[in-house]
Amino acid sequence: MNTNQLLSYPLERFLHWEKTQPNKVYMTQPFPDGKVVDYTWAEVGDQVRRMAAYLVSLDLPKKSHIALLGKNSAHWIMADIAIWMAGHVSVPVYPTMSGESAGYVIEHSDAIMLMLGKMDGVTDNWNGIEPHLPKDLTIVSLPMSPRNDTPHWDDIIKQHEPLEALRLLAPEELATIIYTSGSTGQPKGVMHNQVSAARACEAMFDCFGLTPDDRMISYLPLSHAAERAAVQLHSMYNGFHVYFSDSLDTFAEDLRRARPTFFFSVPRLWTKFHQAVAAKMPDEKLSKLLKVPLLNRVVRKKILTQLGLNHCRIAVTGSAPLSPHLVAWYRSLGLEMLDGYGMTENFAASHFSRVGQVRLGYVGSPVKGVVARINPETEELEVKSPAQMMGYYKMPEQTAAEVTADGFMKTGDRGEIDAHGRLKLTGRVKELFKTAKGKYVAPAPVENKLSEHVALDAICVAGTGLPQPIALATISPELLPRLQDEGYVEQLTGELAEFLQETNATLDEHERLDCLVIVAEEWTVENEFLTPTLKIRRNVIEDKYMANAEEWLAQRQPVIWAQV
Repeated sequence: MNTNQLLSYPLERFLHWEKTQPNKVYMTQPFPDGKVVDYTWAEVGDQVRRMAAYLVSLDLPKKSHIALLGKNSAHWIMADIAIWMAGHVSVPVYPTMSGESAGYVIEHSDAIMLMLGKMDGVTDNWNGIEPHLPKDLTIVSLPMSPRNDTPHWDDIIKQHEPLEALRLLAPEELATIIYTSGSTGQPKGVMHNQVSAARACEAMFDCFGLTPDDRMISYLPLSHAAERAAVQLHSMYNGFHVYFSDSLDTFAEDLRRARPTFFFSVPRLWTKFHQAVAAKMPDEKLSKLLKVPLLNRVVRKKILTQLGLNHCRIAVTGSAPLSPHLVAWYRSLGLEMLDGYGMTENFAASHFSRVGQVRLGYVGSPVKGVVARINPETEELEVKSPAQMMGYYKMPEQTAAEVTADGFMKTGDRGEIDAHGRLKLTGRVKELFKTAKGKYVAPAPVENKLSEHVALDAICVAGTGLPQPIALATISPELLPRLQDEGYVEQLTGELAEFLQETNATLDEHERLDCLVIVAEEWTVENEFLTPTLKIRRNVIEDKYMANAEEWLAQRQPVIWAQV
């Protein structure tokens, strides 16, 4: 593929593949009833043109804002393309958002219509979101929508001929508003156009060089900038095959069907994959087997095949640090684990690791066109990206506050840059807290060390005003049934106490943890302990638990099983 082809914009690239490989499968969608449907480039083009014709027939104001709510599906991407073809602006809404936040996004974005996709009210927050939708909001249902009383995609495309004269917005005009999930406060609407979308794709192509022969599976939220860029926009640019997953229960089967050549995930899921393998083959046993000539190739292939990653040539982790232990484990299986870093504000086009240039603990080097620097006073990372946002929607003062006079985005992340330009993240600027001894602690590096224990799922280090920090953690869901066994709990408590002692030995004195508190409640997106991108919400966690801190410290135990 000639890199000059990347000088056009996402919709132009889509039209190119629709014309040059019409009969090649673009998207594969499994349905709840077990049916699996392939959509070719020609079929996708036909459906989106028909939906675009319907939108044009409504005579909406030019550049209307249309919200898009639903879990990942082929028709989520089709709806987004149709909105653009009709000359309008798409506004993705997270399917796990709280009802209040979803209502805020739709109202704040000035959306006059909602494309409602795959929702079930069980694995998403449809039941919480629906009451907060404006009563006069026009709704169009996509396949797998929970509503059957609105105009439906399947009926609409039967009633309209494909739109021939596409109403494409100018490349520099607003194309989409992506609302940040926000670990605190209301989400901000990040404005992007086709130019920034194109530059994000250009940067990824420069790093990975994907072609129409590649495959990806889409399961992280398409409403998030990273998945939207990596899967939707990148597939429109490079013409590769996109698979979807029906549910968490079918994910393993869906992953094996896709056999992705490029797989992007987040640390919590990479950790779960490892835990699933370790439950059947502990790390010590695997390590011994991998040292046996001839047998090691058989073992690697078997494990990767079971995971559905035996065809994977590029594996990327992002969103939060993945422990060096897990990186080494995946590499022992033959996966070249790369890291990535980006923001909604630059469409995830910031930093990526390169094959052969990986440095453990670092998220990689700047992608094509990106300039990064560290503010010497605050240690804050500042990034100027060719995919940088147009600004925050209806928030010019916030935009001015987050962008420096010379055009660098203030990331809010603290970092270090080595001699080769590789970036190491050392925590969030605003996450630093001061103990009673007047010492500042950056929680993220400590949490990263604790995440190496397979029994721990989500972790939050806190300690404002305490003599020493403490760690709050949840137990991995796979181990929860075993907690009914008192003998196992006693054994695990001993293991965690020893692990805490080993971890503390690697920390500076003021960072050492007084205790590890295992909390009873699971932290999820639905109960708002996690953001939609699976990052912890520190303010929610601290509000819930830290009132008990003095009581826990008084117990003078290294591991405490809390009832709250």
